[in-house]
Parts: sequence; C-alpha cells; structure tokens
Amino acid sequence: MNSSTKIIAFANHKGGVGKTTTTASIGSILAKYGYKVLLVDLDAQANLTSSITNTTDYQSIYEILVNNEMPRPLSVKENLDLIPSSQELALADLQLASVISREFILSRALSPIKDQYDFILMDCPPSLGLLTLNACSFANEIVIPLVAEVLPFKGLTMINEFIKNIHDLLNPSAHITGVLLTRWEKTNLTSGIEQQLRSSWGNLIFDVKIRKNITIAEAPLESSNIVEYAPNSHGAQDYIVFTSELLSRVQ
Repeated sequence: MNSSTKIIAFANHKGGVGKTTTTASIGSILAKYGYKVLLVDLDAQANLTSSITNTTDYQSIYEILVNNEMPRPLSVKENLDLIPSSQELALADLQLASVISREFILSRALSPIKDQYDFILMDCPPSLGLLTLNACSFANEIVIPLVAEVLPFKGLTMINEFIKNIHDLLNPSAHITGVLLTRWEKTNLTSGIEQQLRSSWGNLIFDVKIRKNITIAEAPLESSNIVEYAPNSHGAQDYIVFTSELLSRVQ
C-alpha cells in the first residue's frame, strides 16, 4: 500500500488527442515496473475498457458513482487493475447534477481503495463537464495530451483556466504536470506549432513527443496496448521514454 498515491488525470476537452492510448500505455509500463496501478475509465465511449479487456462481467464506474456502490476493480494483469466504463455513463452528468458536493463524488467513491495503489490513472471524457471536473478535483497531477494543430493549440487557454479554477476553488493539489504532444510527425505545421507551444508554455511541454504510428491504432483491436502489441514500434518506445520523464516530474 502507498499512502502517497499519485493520482493522474489525462484530460483534454478535444477528442482524438491520445488520452486513452496514453492512459493504457503508461498504466501498462508502470505495472511492469512493479508499481500497483489502477486505471479508471471515465469516458462513456469506454474505449479504454474495450482496449485492454474482453470481459463484459464487471462493475462499471457508472454503478460506483450513481448507485453509490463500493468499488470492486477488475484485475487486468499483475499490478494492473481497471474500473471500467459503460454507455450509461453518458447519463451521469444529468443524474449527478443535483448531488451535494457533486465535484467530489469520484473522490469520495475511490478514497476507500486509494491507498492500495501507487498510481491511479484516469482517462477523462472529451469535455470539461462534471466527470472531468470530478477527475481534476481528485487528481494531484494533470497531463494534457495534445495534437500539434492550430485549434487544439488555441484550446489550451480554456483548459488552463478550467484547471486554474479547480486549483483555486476545489483542489489546491491540482496542477498541470505537463502537455504531451501526440500523433507527432515532422512537418512545417507541427514543427511551427511545437515551437510556439514551447515558447509560450516553456517547461510544461514534455520533452518527449509521441510519434504518429499506425500500430497505436491497431493495438486496441487486439484488446492490447501499444507497449505489448508492438514493443519495438516508435509508439511503444516513445511511451516508455515518456513514462520515465513523467516519473521524474511526479516523484
């Protein structure tokens, strides 16, 4: 057990930036390193769930949050557990809107099992709604996966303000650990945007970039993550190096 659990939310209000792939990959790598890891799928699309397990017999995060059930994580493999998602989670924002202290529903639900893990990694939905608010109110580290394109670049200001408000009003421990560039390829556009990002955000931009790689998209089809599906691929190697950089920032 670890009384200083690192709770990391992978958040961005834009979809398709690599939140799920990053959560699954980092979780698998940390588990192989001997850390006890819990993955939490907070997206109603349940892509994290389907990408790492074939089973359908489980307790979902929806049941935990809405029905106030005691969490019973699903064991995926050694050192790696999962609290899966389900399509019903799409109703959670509406159903939990009137709950007192609704910003802390997730924190209250997972607190009884928190100290069983070294890391809790949360895959947030592509919005800044109640579920992402709950994740950031529970987290002490927030990683923003980002594709180096014009619109996501502009959206960083919105995410920054969102997290700043959570830090000031709800969770003083919440802060942006860093911005991870994903689906990176060497073009004039991506290089130019990367340069602007590093100029504006400085050290908050992780040194490591996740290169665009077809095997990253193929891995979920085999209910696997990139590190196990294609360990010698650029994607797997990038995530291994990124995990080391992430560990250096959070420890």
